[in-house]
This record gives sequence, structure tokens and C-alpha cells, in this order.
Amino acid sequence: MKRKIYYYDTDTSGAVYHANYLKYLEEARSEYLEERGFSVKGLLEQGVGFAVRSVHVEYKFPALYADTLDISVTVKEFSPYRIVFAYTAHNQDGRLIIKAETDLVCVGKDLKLIEIPAAIKAALQKDQAA
Repeated sequence: MKRKIYYYDTDTSGAVYHANYLKYLEEARSEYLEERGFSVKGLLEQGVGFAVRSVHVEYKFPALYADTLDISVTVKEFSPYRIVFAYTAHNQDGRLIIKAETDLVCVGKDLKLIEIPAAIKAALQKDQAA
């Protein structure tokens, strides 16, 4: 996923404010699912959601105003109830900006743990095999 850095993304130093990377991870994860036929909106309408259990971000180099980030998403691991996504973000010069992981659990409308739908598990297995 490509993500242009706008002025509002940055702090007073001109670098991306650290918490904004969490938004970028969410955007990349949503696009990852949509590319596989699972819109977040559609999943929510079916009573399926993903709650973030933990986030780990390693800040390697600052992204700056007007940079364009290329954010890659892979599935590191998954089980019947959770998915761990791994991310890297590089700037337009190929420099590594962040490495990150998010650990998500699948929840229903009542926010209680539910099993990941079979179609999503099949797509994740296909990606891991590739």
C-alpha cells in the first residue's frame, strides 16, 4: 500500500508523529483484507470484527512530510481466533522506516471472542503457502 505523508501527519520537527503509524497499519491491514475480498464494512455487517490485542512498532528512521511510504503486510501466524500481521514500511528511497506487528482477535457484535470465519482462514492459508 502506498501512503503519502501530509503536513498534518507530522510533528513540529517535520517527522511523522509516532502514533500516526498505528493509523497507517490499520489502513494497510484493511486494504490487505479488501484485496482478498473481505471489506471491513462487510465483515462488521456480518457481525465479525477484529480487535487489536497488542501492537509492537520498531521505529528505524523518520518518515518526513511529502514522503511516500510503501507499506507491506504479511500474515506472520494465525490460529482459530487470532491473526498476527507483520508490516514493513519503506520510504520512496527504499529506506526502512518501521517494522511492526499487530496481534488481533476475532470478535462478534457483542465483542466476545469468536472463531475466524472459514473463508478468511482459507485466504490466510493460501497467502502463507505462497
